[in-house]
Amino acid sequence: MLNQYETVFICTPVLSEAQVKETVKKFKGIITQNGGEIVHDEDWGMKKLAYPIQKKSTAFYHLFEFKLDSSWIDKFEIELRRDERIIRFMTVKLDKYAVEYSEKRRRLQKEKTKQEE
Repeated sequence: MLNQYETVFICTPVLSEAQVKETVKKFKGIITQNGGEIVHDEDWGMKKLAYPIQKKSTAFYHLFEFKLDSSWIDKFEIELRRDERIIRFMTVKLDKYAVEYSEKRRRLQKEKTKQEE
């Protein structure tokens, strides 16, 4: 059975925009190659960190919401740990209320974007 997860990871700020996109593409590929499905993908861009990590004060943030068999989560996180471009990450399994909240948040975000246009 596929569970729904959310992973936020931060990439080192020394990367170029193209390198960040390549990193995101790599992890999307890992999810889809293992029978997963990307539900939502959000680029939060460069943000200031709350505290320095590896002597860096900013980083590129990215969020994935995806469905994946629970047996693959450990392998996915090992890949995140091995990649030197990733300085922190957090994966959370979403329960039905979190899934509803995420869908509602995305819907409201789309409506807000339409109103601005």
